[in-house]
Amino acid sequence: RHMFNMALKWKKAQVNPVREVKFLKEPEAKDRILSEEEEVRLLDAVRTGHKSKHLEPIILTALNTGMRKGEILNLKWSNVDLKNRVITVEGTKNGEIRRIPMNKKLTGVFESAKKSEGEYVFSENGKPYGDVKTGWWTALEKAGIENFRFHDLRHTFGSRLGMKGTDIKTIQELMGHRTIQMTMRYSHPTPEHKRRAV
Repeated sequence: RHMFNMALKWKKAQVNPVREVKFLKEPEAKDRILSEEEEVRLLDAVRTGHKSKHLEPIILTALNTGMRKGEILNLKWSNVDLKNRVITVEGTKNGEIRRIPMNKKLTGVFESAKKSEGEYVFSENGKPYGDVKTGWWTALEKAGIENFRFHDLRHTFGSRLGMKGTDIKTIQELMGHRTIQMTMRYSHPTPEHKRRAV
């Protein structure tokens, strides 16, 4: 359609024959949950891979806070309160500040990471990681995990909260959703969860 519009502009055509053609919508990528067994395999692959060792605390942060990748990579020590075990997330997608309590596991992760220099929690030579694609995809392949995006770690966090019976309002606040409708997906348990319940 765009090519015909350009042809009209350049006077190479007098009509756009595909003007009424509707574009098909690309199907949205399905959210996927990391199983506990897959989590063990992924973390093992990360620990033993020379290109992905730096990913372990980043993955654990995602799984234990539901933070977005950009929020994690840009997290500063000034936003981590180890004494009160709270992370303050600024510069969020919807422009709001949210505070996420740190569990014991994550507190241990940050106490170990405190050895790094600079203002960023996850950094190399004082600068935050630009992205984690190379190590991420290498680790997934090594762990034999398919169809799993980094963003699915956030979805895993929300789903695990829902499956443990956490109320929907708390999940909304922890994940920083603008509307409760965005959070409702986590109120519906997975088939595996329903099977265990029965």
